[in-house]
Amino acid sequence: MSEILYGSEIAQTVKDGLKKELDQLRLQQKRIPKLVVVLVGDNPSSLSYVTGKEKACSAIGMDHELIHLPEQTTQSELMNVVQRLNQDAAVDGILVQLPLPKHLQEREILLAIDPKKDVDGFHPYNIGRMMMQDPVYLPCTPKGIIYMLETIGLDDLSGKEAVVIGRSNIVGKPVAQLLLNKNATVTVCHSQTKDIKEVAKRGDILVVAVGKPRLINHEWIKKGAVVIDVGVNRDEHNKLCGDVDFEDVKDMVSYITPVPKGVGPMTIAMLLENTMESYKRRENIYGI
Repeated sequence: MSEILYGSEIAQTVKDGLKKELDQLRLQQKRIPKLVVVLVGDNPSSLSYVTGKEKACSAIGMDHELIHLPEQTTQSELMNVVQRLNQDAAVDGILVQLPLPKHLQEREILLAIDPKKDVDGFHPYNIGRMMMQDPVYLPCTPKGIIYMLETIGLDDLSGKEAVVIGRSNIVGKPVAQLLLNKNATVTVCHSQTKDIKEVAKRGDILVVAVGKPRLINHEWIKKGAVVIDVGVNRDEHNKLCGDVDFEDVKDMVSYITPVPKGVGPMTIAMLLENTMESYKRRENIYGI
């Protein structure tokens, strides 16, 4: 019997716990953790993501600020904003919303963020520490995926084969590393992988992040697999859907994440959790 793994419900539990911690900080009259999101331009998807993050912060009582810069912002102007936030003692987390306008160099901007405030987990310093399994801010979507697996009892993945379809720096590569850290045997597939369907069918855990509507059907799935669908797409009818054909595979898997209400809410919950962790490290506060 397959089960739908609702990230929205797991994320709410995480946010409820953070809200209790924030309420306790207020009772103790301590500084409240602060997340600052920097948005350049008016990309509709980015605006939607930023609104979701603002709503999540407000719902749990976390301090937050949106710095919305015009599309024509220069590289030096954006760098100055990042440096100012680095030096602001009241700011615990900095997130520069991607993608940036084409005239800006994303890599240079991400490198400029103080690693101790890099709550998105994309600074090379934090990526390197993740590889070494040191305490670090993990990229939010991969961290959310691992958290979901833990909630269904998949903490130690020894003896499990995990297949990741997609090799992006944001999801594919870091989630593969985190699965490896959990003792899974990991294969990363991409557009150049030979016999990709046969490789995918080996996966006890299948993570899909390619951005192609309903690409994955039952021919790709091992019976009883756990399927994590990271894709958020619009189909030919403008309906929201994932990279996995949910209806086609749902009866042959043990667990599957839906789209929406799957991985997306976990990403925001992990961003808030990383911001709280940054606050605790900077204030040397544990066990609030």
